[in-house]
Amino acid sequence: MKRIVVKVGSAVLTQNDSIALERMKALVDFLAELKKSYEVILVSSGAVAAGYTALKLDRSVLQNKQALASIGQPILMDKYGKKFAIHNILTAQVLVTAANLQREDEIQRIKDTVDTLISNGVIPIINENDATSTKELVVGDNDQLSAYITKHTDSSLLIILSDIDGYYDSDPRENKDAKVLKIVNSIDKNELQKDATPHGAFATGGILTKLKAADYLLTNSIDMFLSSGFDLSDIKSYMLDKKYTGGTLFTKGKDN
Repeated sequence: MKRIVVKVGSAVLTQNDSIALERMKALVDFLAELKKSYEVILVSSGAVAAGYTALKLDRSVLQNKQALASIGQPILMDKYGKKFAIHNILTAQVLVTAANLQREDEIQRIKDTVDTLISNGVIPIINENDATSTKELVVGDNDQLSAYITKHTDSSLLIILSDIDGYYDSDPRENKDAKVLKIVNSIDKNELQKDATPHGAFATGGILTKLKAADYLLTNSIDMFLSSGFDLSDIKSYMLDKKYTGGTLFTKGKDN
């Protein structure tokens, strides 16, 4: 079975400073269906947002953000666990830091853990360990983290589900005629120099971090698919029905 990494961002998982439970349920239902044909790894944001539902701290202060992450991570995992349990699927928490991804022996330990979980039918849910990460040793966002995890777990595809439903030929907020690029074989280096424009109070990325993740994977000849996390019809069509209806595939293997 092919191994797939699915990353979901805070913008998808949160709404009005709380966890968007209906969107989380739709995500879990999709992953349960995906698991019938693929090995599935989930990289999930949302710990800080979940923590904020329990304790309203100023998120702009690093120590508060780390505290919220440590409060919110078990809340987030509890909600995932209950929703996956409906499908009789067990989940596991795997927290990693940038330091873990800089040493071959620690990368191997992460892969060994993930391999063991998957071989026993468990879906690993991976997040950066924000509670203990230092400013100097931080992956920075879960788009980057999910790209590293995809490579280091020998996965064949990264799916990023976001508030951005694809990679456009121009900014859709400024150009109403902007069109989603169906297949992207390479990314202009100038695009990787632009400023990040995250949406939402808990988001850290925007299109820039997704392009960086795609560029990293393309360099390693691994595919990435970017589509909406609010409406899963495009990714369901692509993964379950093998039909392209929307979203962007970053790949070296196909032409435009």
